[in-house]
Amino acid sequence: MSMSSRPMSLFVLLFAAGVLTPGCTYELHMDHSTEAGTDTAASTDATAGSDSTTPGTGDGTDSDGDPSSDADTDTGGTMASFDVRESVEQLHVTHATPGIELEVRDGAGAKVASGVTDDLGSLVFRELAPGDDYAVQTVDGSDRAYPLTVMSVAGSLPDPSFYEGQPLVPGYQYIETRDGTKLSVYITMPGPPEDGPYPTVINYSGYEPSKPGAPLNASDLEGTGLKLEDLCADLPILCDVPNHPSGIIAGIMGFATVGVNMRGTGCSGGAYDFFETMQTLDGYDIIETVASQEWVQDNRVALVGLSYPGLSQMWVAQTNPPSLAAITPLSVFANAATSVLAPGGLFNDGFALNWADNVLDGADPYGQGWEQGLIDAGDTICEENQLLHGQKVDTVQKALMHPFYDAAIGDPLAPEKFVHKIDVPVFMAGAWQDEQTGGHFPELFKAFSGAPIVRLTGYNGVHADGYAPQDLVEWHNFLNFYLARRIPEVPPLVRTLSPLLFEQFFGAKIAIPEDRFLMAPSYDAALAMYEAEDPIRIIFESGAKPGGTEGAPEGAYELTLTEWPSDDLAPQRWYMHPGGFLGTFEPPADGGASKFMHNPDAGDDSTLPSGDINGTSPPWNWQPEVAGETVAFISEPLADDVVMIGPASVDLWIRSNADEADLEVTISEVRPDNQEMLVQSGWLRASHRFLSSESTPLRPIQTHLAADAEPLTPGAWTEARVEMLPFAHAFRAGSRLRITIDTPGGERAEWGFILHDFGDPAEHSVGHDAAHPSSVLLPVMPGVDVPTKLPPCPSLRGQPCRAYESFTNTPAE
Repeated sequence: MSMSSRPMSLFVLLFAAGVLTPGCTYELHMDHSTEAGTDTAASTDATAGSDSTTPGTGDGTDSDGDPSSDADTDTGGTMASFDVRESVEQLHVTHATPGIELEVRDGAGAKVASGVTDDLGSLVFRELAPGDDYAVQTVDGSDRAYPLTVMSVAGSLPDPSFYEGQPLVPGYQYIETRDGTKLSVYITMPGPPEDGPYPTVINYSGYEPSKPGAPLNASDLEGTGLKLEDLCADLPILCDVPNHPSGIIAGIMGFATVGVNMRGTGCSGGAYDFFETMQTLDGYDIIETVASQEWVQDNRVALVGLSYPGLSQMWVAQTNPPSLAAITPLSVFANAATSVLAPGGLFNDGFALNWADNVLDGADPYGQGWEQGLIDAGDTICEENQLLHGQKVDTVQKALMHPFYDAAIGDPLAPEKFVHKIDVPVFMAGAWQDEQTGGHFPELFKAFSGAPIVRLTGYNGVHADGYAPQDLVEWHNFLNFYLARRIPEVPPLVRTLSPLLFEQFFGAKIAIPEDRFLMAPSYDAALAMYEAEDPIRIIFESGAKPGGTEGAPEGAYELTLTEWPSDDLAPQRWYMHPGGFLGTFEPPADGGASKFMHNPDAGDDSTLPSGDINGTSPPWNWQPEVAGETVAFISEPLADDVVMIGPASVDLWIRSNADEADLEVTISEVRPDNQEMLVQSGWLRASHRFLSSESTPLRPIQTHLAADAEPLTPGAWTEARVEMLPFAHAFRAGSRLRITIDTPGGERAEWGFILHDFGDPAEHSVGHDAAHPSSVLLPVMPGVDVPTKLPPCPSLRGQPCRAYESFTNTPAE
């Protein structure tokens, strides 16, 4: 989500649309004196696709795309008192009597599924085998819908005319998908449709991207010398502000924007499930429908968004829609399970489960709040669409029921497993310390093996920093090259306004970096220059730019790479020694061990219990270690600067009085000024320690399979490798490296952990003798000159500081 091409009035207000903490509700400062639903009610009468017939074999829908249970009645079919929509590997029942049991029977009459209708008389049958001659009926067979077809994924693909037959206009409306489900959509354009075509971007998520827009509140411009009516003449989007940040930015840049709610959310039909097959196919249908419009430049679109709408891009792009030009996923993860939901095998009940709960609450009938206003204004489609929302899948409960990795469930939710299918250019960015989606995103770089070009930017920081100018300018460059097909240029007015706008959110007047390609004689020449650059950009010390505002999202310096991890790395192994020493040589034969007690309350601790993580000075509360509950190892002062880029492996020898151990390992920098700065952490439940064959010396990758789980043998030494999430950090000469090992919790702003219930007190030991040489392998990048002085502490984004306190380990017997 970058910026350019037009004044960015109110860039900062887009953050209030909900990007900061997915699933939470924020206020967008708009003028709702004219009810948004009033103007959109008329548009619902001309719903896109309303005259088309749902494609696929035996669609079972009427001419409005609504479900019809009397399909093929002229050949002996029966009409039920309830409605059934035929779908892909599913059947959707509505308008049934609440609380009755219904069955699905196949063509041979065998019962293949059953369920009870909810309070709204709805029921979704999932995971049905494709086929014809299905029936949905009451238990006694007296009320029966037959014959019904369950479509296959391949057999469901519509003819292109299905997409071309759905005209879309600015404002609120619906797109019909291949199974007849109608998804709510909100469209903005930088001018009248007839003045197009416009480069067009799509934001697709379960938040509120299709919620109708409204004018900017003129009071937000007080003190700027600007008037809303003047700005709207040049920037119509300011009087029609969409409810998704990427749409606001792109609209100001001169792009047409399309915000679409996933099925089962907002006013969209269907029932919610986390990245199920239907959501992915819906994305394909959205792209092809939007791209077919006359007002879309080149009949190609790009996907945009950060976090949830960033993730959805990868799921949709794997279906290879022919009209998709590029994707730009920001602040995403590599694997839903191992990156965020259960890092190291421990359930993250801080951000991960809270986010899932919030999204589920919003997927209830009328769950997002804005649906009722449209319905009251006459939107009968939104009203009908609420009927299936109660059939959402409880993803939280589903996750908690699977403490081990199940490939059938996990692989479809792991982008690293499927992004090789994506065949369009990719721009990706993320923060190592991302408090929401974590720091695994760079592991996707090689996984995008089918993409013609991949651009990756990594930096220290927080989740929303994908919207910082240092990232947005590259996002803008990428979209101009691969979607708009023009030389990227940020207009002067944008450069004038943007520092004022960034100040409202980040607390600092941040300028947009200069354009790099204006000297190119042509678009082709500029594109060649861009593609000749190294594909990976590492931003160091964001928050400490010389001459900038301390704590603002601006990097101090940069480094580019060609591969992740870099082929130029010279990994260094540091060993843990008695007395809490960390050294590059192996420990002595009689080095012994240190112990710590499991803290059952640690999983609820946070580095930021309250306050704004996005500002320049978050109220960090990174607590010092408690004696007896931690073991720590610290090096001698470094003789030279040491730069590290990549993942790291903490190779522990552990012994416990229990058959389990929950482990957290953190690397920090203890600086010459006696300030300690957090760099990165990693986690492991010891019974999950079995390694995949894909593991490398720098990156231990556990399988997390139930078949590979192995409890510890109490009293016996066991090796367990802990993956430290990727990071990039310059440890200054005179600083000391520090490794701490304790119970998971207290090292992240929003992550918390469901810890193992030991019952009796658990005590764990870490070996540091010749027979049990615990160590850490660090991703040292040689030959990097660090051009800046030691940054203030705190100042670096996402990296809290505290006064260093000397610590003495408890020796193990």
